[in-house]
Amino acid sequence: MAKRVYQVWKGSNKFFLCGRLIFGPDVRSLVVTVFLIVIPVAIFCVFVAGKLLHNFPGYNSGYAILVVTIVYTVYVLVLLLLTSARDPGIVPRAPHPPEPEDIFDSANSPAEWAGGQTPRLRLPRTKDVSVNGVTVKVKYCDTCMLYRPPRCSHCSICNNCVERFDHHCPWVGQCIGQRNYRFFFMFVSSCTVLCIYIFAMSALYIKFLMDDDKHTIWQAMRHSPASIVLMIYTFITVWFVGGLTLFHLYLISINQTTYENFRYRCDNKVNPYNEGIITNFSAIFCANIKPSQNNFRAKVQQEASVQTRVIPQSTDTRDVVGDLPAKVSIDLEAGRKAAMRDEFDPEREGHDELHSRKSNVPDTVMDIKEGYEDAFTRAIGRPLSLEGSEARSGSNPRHSSWGRKSGSWEITPDLPGLPPGDKTLPGNKGVVGTVRSEEKSS
Repeated sequence: MAKRVYQVWKGSNKFFLCGRLIFGPDVRSLVVTVFLIVIPVAIFCVFVAGKLLHNFPGYNSGYAILVVTIVYTVYVLVLLLLTSARDPGIVPRAPHPPEPEDIFDSANSPAEWAGGQTPRLRLPRTKDVSVNGVTVKVKYCDTCMLYRPPRCSHCSICNNCVERFDHHCPWVGQCIGQRNYRFFFMFVSSCTVLCIYIFAMSALYIKFLMDDDKHTIWQAMRHSPASIVLMIYTFITVWFVGGLTLFHLYLISINQTTYENFRYRCDNKVNPYNEGIITNFSAIFCANIKPSQNNFRAKVQQEASVQTRVIPQSTDTRDVVGDLPAKVSIDLEAGRKAAMRDEFDPEREGHDELHSRKSNVPDTVMDIKEGYEDAFTRAIGRPLSLEGSEARSGSNPRHSSWGRKSGSWEITPDLPGLPPGDKTLPGNKGVVGTVRSEEKSS
């Protein structure tokens, strides 16, 4: 059964209802935010709004206070859900990197390619694009394998590139981008209004207690501690959400994001997106929201798998290398590496190694044999006559081992036993006897 996109999603997002709702990886913080909204409202409805039901007998305005509180709280929670449970503007990842302008770096010569060095791709890290007549650099994202659109940034928490990235808000557990910035601002500003409303109604209830029972302000506060707690709580909270609302009003008026505000402030760059206050506000609140580029419930299309044949290492090849002496093995290994640098066809590599090693073995053995003969010739001062040795060795052949032990040659136990004290090999006794007879005659 084919899987769906949300099941194989490479980002850090959390999905619910079969991919219909998408949250950030810190979705648990959303529960804390809901708790900070619902609990104070519940306390207000029970201990403040419930006591104000009959304080306006003429028009039953006390019930309106309770109804407005409940409806407005539901409205705030809906805005919170629209902010945190939707695609903020995620840019889909590319299946492969873009084609570079020049495939190989000219600094790398073909000799370096053959030496095993991977040619460097000339993929520029940034590109220049024009936005309202101002040149803006867009960066290449190694994770998403694409050049980010203008105003796009990669969120390290969600592990996605987000269009018009503003920031990642831990209170809503989601990135704030192009598709949910409007709802984020409405949520923050609505929380500010809700805090002011609860603070005002709690203060009004304290005023009614002072007027009805002729209490002082301290006696009224002692009579309704819930009102005092709500007033302190909303007073502290309004500084946070109210300050955030004013800050984003300023950002909307100049058409900037939080990320751009801090970046341009450090780089002293001109904002190319500012088109005037009216146009900037219209772009946020009146323009249609761009549809999502991701269909999280779509089925994943199975890409054609590329079959890569792995050539197994032949046991014969390993035996040839393992049974050669040290010098021969080193020479063959050097030849194998040279062949690997010259040959780029992986299917012929194993066969060429084996044939080159087998063809080099006789030549190497002859070189070693000639080296021994040259050493004996220099030692006695004349050429050697190997007729006797060849005849003797023909009747009693010598068996040599191709194995290596500490890098030296070994004579197998198949050699005939030598008399004690005689260190001359059987195949060389004829040579030694000829030399000794010539010395005596001289």
